[in-house]
Amino acid sequence: MPFLTVARRNHFGVAAVVVATLITGPALAQPAWPDRPVRLLVPVGAGGAADTLSRHLSNGFQQFSNGHPLIVENRPGAGGTIAAAAVVREKPDGHTLFLAEVGPNAVSHALAAKMPYDPHTAFTPIVHLVNLPAVVLIRPTLPHASLADYIAAAKQQPGKFNYASAGLGNWTHLFMAYLNSLAGIDVVNVVYRSGAEMLTALLRNEADTAIITVSTSLGQIKEGKIRALAGAAMRPMRQLPDTPPAGKTVPGFDVTVWHGIAGPAGMDPALVARINGVFNQVMQVPAVRTGIVEAQAADIVGGTPQQFDAFIKSELKRWPEVVKAAGIKPE
Repeated sequence: MPFLTVARRNHFGVAAVVVATLITGPALAQPAWPDRPVRLLVPVGAGGAADTLSRHLSNGFQQFSNGHPLIVENRPGAGGTIAAAAVVREKPDGHTLFLAEVGPNAVSHALAAKMPYDPHTAFTPIVHLVNLPAVVLIRPTLPHASLADYIAAAKQQPGKFNYASAGLGNWTHLFMAYLNSLAGIDVVNVVYRSGAEMLTALLRNEADTAIITVSTSLGQIKEGKIRALAGAAMRPMRQLPDTPPAGKTVPGFDVTVWHGIAGPAGMDPALVARINGVFNQVMQVPAVRTGIVEAQAADIVGGTPQQFDAFIKSELKRWPEVVKAAGIKPE
């Protein structure tokens, strides 16, 4: 009887080892993500809010990524679609990611006759990173003290004024075109590569107005080098509490800048969950969190891939409808 007991134990022990090997063998054979540096393609040039956010993320990334760095790669142009199209063509292995935003991920297809990808199917949403407040700015040599004054002047002189943007379909273009449309004014779009370049254009009196993130423009606003006419969202801005929302002057206008992480279509759900967890951890690193929340005036969102997917789907529905209703045309 003892022999039979031992034999059964040995039999079941061998079976358990075999089953465990069958289950874990393939998983162990797959290298843990990442197994090399990860590229993050950013759809605007260096110096703006999106680039700064990416640099904050890269500073905290390596401690959660098997020691591999996050390499920020700026690919400005075509409203973010150049960078987005480059990511879409990559293998869905998580080593090339995209800093998603409203332009290339939710509205560019409504502004261009031809697109190199379909935003409904070309990406794998991974994590909603942050929301950033933006502000309507005016160059210092213009006399208009309020958004209402500026709109009144623009109505009297159609086509005289211009605004800076980071390209067709970029949120800086979309938000300002939306505002101008709701206000009923004709203002010319002048394209730059980033929020930093747009701000420089305002300071040099090359551009009249722009909508730029608070984080990019706050220093110059505080120093009196440039004027903030209104906040882009109805929600008050803690950094500029005395700046009224544009929606009080232009009813219906209420917009926020958002950024997230996306990858090419077809990514494995387990890999997506792994990357999602890493970026949620990165955003909780004290130095990273301070840089994002305090220096960039942003609200950290985080959450699951499913939540970000649902959010992008809502944006894909919202913005083409806004473009059509507002009569915003390709430029």
